[in-house]
Amino acid sequence: MIRRIILSAILACAYAMAADAPSGTIRLHLRTRVEPFKGSGEWQEVYVERAVPVARTAIVICDMWDKHWCSGANRRVGELAERMAPVLDQARASGIQIIHAPSEVMDFYDAAPQRRQMLALARIEPPSPVALADPPLPIDDADGGCDTADSFYKAWSREIPTLRIGPKDVISDSGGEIYSFLRGRGIETLLIMGVHTNMCILNRSFAIKQMTKWGVRCVLVRDLTDSMYNPKDRPFVPHDQGTELVIEHIEKYWAPSVLSSELMAAMGAGK
Repeated sequence: MIRRIILSAILACAYAMAADAPSGTIRLHLRTRVEPFKGSGEWQEVYVERAVPVARTAIVICDMWDKHWCSGANRRVGELAERMAPVLDQARASGIQIIHAPSEVMDFYDAAPQRRQMLALARIEPPSPVALADPPLPIDDADGGCDTADSFYKAWSREIPTLRIGPKDVISDSGGEIYSFLRGRGIETLLIMGVHTNMCILNRSFAIKQMTKWGVRCVLVRDLTDSMYNPKDRPFVPHDQGTELVIEHIEKYWAPSVLSSELMAAMGAGK
């Protein structure tokens, strides 16, 4: 009798979760880079169509802080947030999970239910990371990459308030927590937006390199990101071109990319 009651409770819980789970798929128009003749250094753009289930897809927002020490970066983050907000709103409406990952400011969110949910997670141990080649970046950011005359200080205290945190969103800056959340939800594809391509987007514990090594399929939203690059440094190109060079680097060695307009169209078609 007790076993029957427990089984009924488990089934009821499963049915409830299934009812809450988003349905449908979105088709992503992914850009990547291939070197047809290995060692030639000649890379070509290639586009791949990929259908991904909404229920197995999440967005992580990397380090979109309220203030940055570099005033040039700070201005661009503000502009980026304005373009990012409607994409996140449509993603929520489509049922895609949103993960806010503003590093080093978790104390600000200590009482938020979206943060408490992550702290309460059962830990799922990641697999041994896959060994992957990690070629050097095509830009020089050794001096911090700031393109305005500013000195470093910890300017940030929270995520930029332009980006709304929805009731079903979650908050974490821990790769282990986010990996456990993804695996617990059966999420396989991680769309990554935020800053900066040559630093946090690649190197945070929840970002492209580590998640790729753990077997999570990452996709960079390439027009909702920016680099920390000063045109006075190698390869001496305008800032936006430096960002594009890093995006190309990511497409070659780490992950494909998608445009936010293509993502918005896919989410609209996937309803």
